[in-house]
Order: sequence, then C-alpha cells, then structure tokens
Amino acid sequence: MGDVVSSHLDESRREMITARTRDVMTQFGDLYEKQYAVALFNFVRFEIEGGGGAQSQLLHRKDPLAGHTIFSGSLFQYLEENRKWRNRFVFIPNSYAINLYESKAAHDRNLHPKISINCAGYKALTSMEEYMELLNSSLPEIKAKPSNAPFIKCPTQFPLILWHPYARHYYFCVVTEKEQKKWHAVLQDCVRHSNNALSEENTVQTPAFTDSVRRYRQVKGHYGTWEMMCGSPPQILANLVLETLQPELRNAIGPRLKGKLQDRQRKWMLISDAVYRQVLTQTNGQYAALVNACEAQKPSLDARLRGDMDMLVTTKEHVIGKIRALVMPKAEQLLRSSIQSYLGSILEALMEPTSRGFAEVRDTFFKEVVEISKNSLNGGGKDKLGEQLERLSMLAFHPVKMQSGYQQMQQLNLEGLQQRFDVSSPNVFVSRAQILMREQMDNAVFTFEQLLHRALEAQGEEDLCKNIQKCQDRVIKKYDYDSSTVRKKFFREALLQIIIPYMLQQLAPSCTPELPRFQELIFEDLSHFLLVENMYEEVVLQSVSKDIMMAVKDAAVQRRHNLYRDSIVLTNSDPNLHLLEETPSVDWGAKFGSDGGEGGEEKGFRGRRKQVVSMIQLEGLPIPYESCLEVPGVELIPEEDGDFAEDDSEENEENPGPSENPKSPDSVTQIRDLINPVVEVVLPGPEDATTGTETTNGTITMEDGLQEEVTHVTTIVGDSLSKSKSIMEELMGSRKQKELQDEAAIQRAIKEMEMAVQEEDSEQASEQEASEQEVSEQEASEQEASEQEASEQEASEQEASEHAADASDTESQPLATDCGSRNDDSGFQSPTNEAETITNGSDPTADLVDVELLLA
Repeated sequence: MGDVVSSHLDESRREMITARTRDVMTQFGDLYEKQYAVALFNFVRFEIEGGGGAQSQLLHRKDPLAGHTIFSGSLFQYLEENRKWRNRFVFIPNSYAINLYESKAAHDRNLHPKISINCAGYKALTSMEEYMELLNSSLPEIKAKPSNAPFIKCPTQFPLILWHPYARHYYFCVVTEKEQKKWHAVLQDCVRHSNNALSEENTVQTPAFTDSVRRYRQVKGHYGTWEMMCGSPPQILANLVLETLQPELRNAIGPRLKGKLQDRQRKWMLISDAVYRQVLTQTNGQYAALVNACEAQKPSLDARLRGDMDMLVTTKEHVIGKIRALVMPKAEQLLRSSIQSYLGSILEALMEPTSRGFAEVRDTFFKEVVEISKNSLNGGGKDKLGEQLERLSMLAFHPVKMQSGYQQMQQLNLEGLQQRFDVSSPNVFVSRAQILMREQMDNAVFTFEQLLHRALEAQGEEDLCKNIQKCQDRVIKKYDYDSSTVRKKFFREALLQIIIPYMLQQLAPSCTPELPRFQELIFEDLSHFLLVENMYEEVVLQSVSKDIMMAVKDAAVQRRHNLYRDSIVLTNSDPNLHLLEETPSVDWGAKFGSDGGEGGEEKGFRGRRKQVVSMIQLEGLPIPYESCLEVPGVELIPEEDGDFAEDDSEENEENPGPSENPKSPDSVTQIRDLINPVVEVVLPGPEDATTGTETTNGTITMEDGLQEEVTHVTTIVGDSLSKSKSIMEELMGSRKQKELQDEAAIQRAIKEMEMAVQEEDSEQASEQEASEQEVSEQEASEQEASEQEASEQEASEQEASEHAADASDTESQPLATDCGSRNDDSGFQSPTNEAETITNGSDPTADLVDVELLLA
C-alpha cells in the first residue's frame, strides 16, 4: 500500500499541498495577530473594570485526574498491513490518548506503544452499516451499492470503529454486547475529552484563535457552526486546510484509482491519511511560531493598553454608536420577520434533553452517596468505606456511570432548524452540554468530599451516617442552584451560536460594504485594538441578546425544567467554604486504609484505585481469548447497579469448578468427601428403622479387597429400593449432564475465538476443518469414557451392596465406637443433614433401607 500512496502523492503534488497549507496559514496568521490584540484589550479591560456572573456554589477541583489513569484492557484490532486480527493491550492515561501495545508485558516494560491515537475529530461507531454510510459519503466519486459488503470482515458481531473524515480509521472488536457497550462508552469519552482541547483558562490565546477561525470561514462564505472545530489548534487548522483541499484531491486522484470497490476504498483512506499527516506536521510548526511571535509582543501591547485605556473605551463607544445607527433598523426588521417566531421552539428543543441530562447526573450522585450511607449503617468497615469514597471521587470521569446523563443529551433534535439557520450538526451543542455535565458532577463530588472530611475531623466518626446525610443535602442544594445557572448560560450561548451566524449572513450584502468608512473614526495608534468588524458583530449581538434573555427568563419564571429565577440568590451559610478549593483532594485510601503502615496491603489498596474504569472479566473463557483482561492490582468496579452481585451469582451457578479433569475440590463438601469417602449400600432393615447417623468403629472389605475403617454409619429409610436407586441415578445423571454441558460450552467458546482469528486463505480453512474434526473426536471419546465410568460405578455399587448384605447377616451387634482421632485430624465434622442410626438384624417383610458408610 505504500506504493499506492507514493504513486498518487508524488513530489509535485506534495509540494502543492505544502504551498496550499502555507497560504492558509499566512491568511490565518494575519487574522490571528489582529484578533490577539483585540482579545488582550478585552482581557485587560475586564481585569480593570471587574464584573462577572454569579459565583458558583460548588467548589472546583483544579486537577482531578492527577495520579490516575482512565482504563487498560485488551481487545482485537484489525491490522491493515496483513489484513489480520490481533490481540492488543490498550492503555488510556489521563490525557485520554489511546495507546496500543502488543501485550501487557510490553506496557509493563515501559516500551513505546505500537500506536498512539489522539481521538480529536473521530466518531466511535458500533456497527459496520453506520461505518459504511460515513465511508461512502467521503470517498472520491465512489457510490457503493447497499448490498456491497465492507472490505473489513469482523469476526464477531460486536465491532468498534474509530472514524475520521481525513485521518486513518481504526477497527476493533470484542466478543460480547456488554463489553461493546462499555468499550464504546470509554471511546466516546476519549473523543469527548480530546475534542475539548481549547483551554478556557487561556483568556487571550483561545478567544483570539476561535475568532480568527470564524472570521476566516466567513470570508470563504461559511457562517454556520463547524463540526470540525475540535481538538488542539494545530488539529483545527489542519481540518481548516483540508476542508477545501480534500475535495480538490478527491477530484484529481479519484478517477485514477483502480481495482474493485473495496480496494479503491482502502487506497483512498491511505492517501487521505498521508495528506492529513503532512498538513498536520506543517500546521504544528507554523502555529507554534505564530503564537511565539505574538507572545513576544504581549508586554509592549499590555503597557500601551493600560496607558490608553480611557481613550480606547471612549473611542469604541463612539464608533459603536455610529454602527448601531446603520445596523439596528435592518437587524430589528430581520428579527421580527425571520427569528422571533423560532426562538421558543429552539429554546424548548435545547432545554428538554439538557435538563433531563443534568437531572440524571444529580440522581447518579445521589445514588452513589446513598450506597455509602448504607455501608456505614450496615457496619461495612473502614476499608469498604475508603473504597467507596475513592470510587466516588472519580465518578465524573467514569464514562459508564455517566452514560445515562450523556445519552439524554444525545436525543437533541434540531430537525427543521438546521437548514434554516445553517447548523451543520447538533453535535457541537451535545458535546458542550456533556462537558458541562461532567464538570458539575466533579464539582459536586469535590464539594462533598471537602465537607465530609471537615466534618470527620471536627466530630470524628461516631455520627458518620448523619454527617454523610448532612453533606449530601448541602451539596444537592448547591448543585440545583449551579445547575440552573450553568444551563441558562448554555441556552443563551447556544441560541447566539445558532442565530448570530444567520443574521450576519443575511445582513452582509447591505451592511458589510458600509463598514470601511467607520475605520476613519479610529486613531491609527488605537487601530490595533479596535477593529470595525468586531464592533459590527457586537452590535448585531446586542440586537438579539434582549430577545434571547427574555426567552430564557420566561422559562425560569415559569419554573420550567427546574430553572431558578435570576432574582433568586443562594446565600452561603459558610463564607469560608471557597477557601477549601485550594486544598488538595482527600486521599481516602490513606485515611481509611489498613493499619499496616507502609505494608503491602495498604499499598495495594491505594494502587488499585488509580484506575478510573475497570471492566468486568468474562466468565467461561480461557484467558488468552478474553478481550477485556483485568489489570492485576485493580479490583472489579461494578459499572452498573447490580453488576457485582450479578456476576458473582453467575459464577457460582454456571461455573461450579474448573473444566479440566480431574477436578480440584472447590468447596468444603468436596474436600470432606475426599478426606472421608462415602460408600452407599442397600440392605433390608427392620420395620422400626429410622433415619439417622451413628458413630462406629469397624471395617469393611472394598471391591479391590482392601479393608477400610468405618467411622460413621448413616441410615436412610426409603419406601422401596427402586425409588432410592432412581433418586441416586437422577442425581448422578444431572451432575454428569451439567459437567458435560459446561465442558461443551467452554469448547464452543474456544472454537468460536479460534475461528475469529483464522486467516482468510485456504490453508487456514483446511486447518480449521482438521481442528473441528479433532474436537468432535475428542468429545465423542470423552462421552464414551463418561458412559464407561458410569457403568463401572453402577457395578461397584452393586458389589458393595452385596458385601454389606453379607456383613449385616453375620453381625449381631452394631459397631460401637468412633474413630475420633482421625476425625479431629481431618478438621471437618460430618454433615449436619446426615442422620446417625444403624439398624440391626434382617426381616424379609420390612422396608428396604439405604445405608451410607462413611469411611476413614
């Protein structure tokens, strides 16, 4: 495939790509330098004048993922080089990059990963149909028929695919639907975090960058939201270059691709990935140089700003007044005719799923804290409490537990509004709302931890449950208030992102040509910080802001979706609470861990809490074929309610022991049976015989001629010999049948996984047939052996019955004493459900009696 890339991307075409990227970066650089000065002016003015919104009630944690990793496990990856599926160990650090290793041993030796995936711009898919739909829409003039099979043949029914419009695609699979759902949640969280790479804390570079990208796209005629505004600045710039470059390359290279449809699809993806990597390398270097140049000028610009701030503010107000006189009449007419009637429907479409998502986050937090309270009431101990609190501290970053809230937001539907207002996709708003949900959850968890820790230090652990309840109530009240504030801000920003681009596009023909004349009103010394285009957009924003504010305010006044009115201010009973933001997160493992100091147990407890997500291990499959291997030292964390108990019950019911022969004893009963074997015989007994167990001291001759010592004799009175034998046969038959079913299930699972990794050539097919034949022969031989064993056991029972009958005829007195010393050595007593009586004598008219002899 390397020849395909080099043949279609020769030296001249690569030089053309480099030149196009340089041109885009040059145009973007001019815009960025101007917007950097404007962003610096806004930052300094805000710093001097102050202001801001309502203060958050919840505490904010600065670095919540410090010292943690997200996930590690194993799954199957499709390798395009040899078109085979191979098992790969996946390690996801707190940077949310997906690192793939050949094995866990390679990761443990700190080797470099085979592949490291930055998920910005990707989509996590779970079906080949969804993938083929996206693939066909991005290929060069290739229209695939619906019946055409994809060029990737997934060995299981549960694929996981990472799709990108420009970069390489990655293909994985797992063996169960439960695994697929959890892996999909983890991959979606990686995409969500990687897309949100623009730091809001950088109050100069980030606004300058976003305004420059938006301005560049408006010059090209693109006013609406952009779905590829995701990732780091170099990645966004690479997407910006390829937005116009890829269609040109598609038209030039597409007709020259040869081969079948699947081959052309594969070739185009390789070419597209090579172009993306070349462009990304160039944008990385040029953007870094651009930022360094602007940062070098920042001290001098800052000094000029602070000296001329009064003149700058006065000049800006004067120019905005002139622009407002030109724009407002046209903007108000546009609002009345095309926008105001849609505000209510847009806001309702946003509020419904967003409010449900935040409510789910609240319920998730509430349930987790209730579980901690239950543990304290039931006396779960400090270790259990420490584990639960450590788990709670990472709740916001647990994608499976947060999935219920995220899924509510994915139901956002803007159908009918997207085309009218040029909204490319609702994913922009979905991702933003999900990020806000995660932030609010982490704020609630961090606030709860600080309040509980302070209460424990002040009052001790005597009223632990009461303190937990008080802290929970306080945090829930603060969460409701902050949730309302955050959602109202999100609604206003989303409405502006939808409406402002539409208004700018509609007003551009009549207003944009008039703007250059306003530049003459600005002094040349101040022109770096005051741009007419920015002030024009501020006027348009002000024209619609009042209507948006009123729409959101009306929803709050009506108490819709639990929104608080702006006039409601939650007073903080503890004004020093926000001082706790500077304190680090509580180390619950050290506080409630074992008392062993620096012993291995405490170290292990604290170490295994470092991973946020832990997958539940599959049952019934041998380790080499498990697609989610458990990390040593990481305890199972139930991702869903009831997971832990459910898995334990399944393990006890479905897997009573290992599948190999001979079986190892896994229970007290099995060990007791090995130490004190039981021989069953059937004897005629007297009419007054009763069920029970007696201790005795005697011997019995076994079928091999050996004398075995008898310690207990259990008598079970039955109605007839046939009933007793039928019960025993039924019990033994059901046990053998269950063993055969378990063994067959394991064999089927192994055979399915062997088929999943088989090669596609004919040699593999023949090997598979041979393997299947060998397995069937082995199963047949095992079945024959089991039947033979059953017949031998039946014969031995009959012979033992005859020996016991002879012994009963000759003995006139029951055996008297117990071999107690041997029983003490064994460490086990006879089962309580066994009766303790032996009968004496024989009567042909009496009922038949089952007698069990417990041998020493």
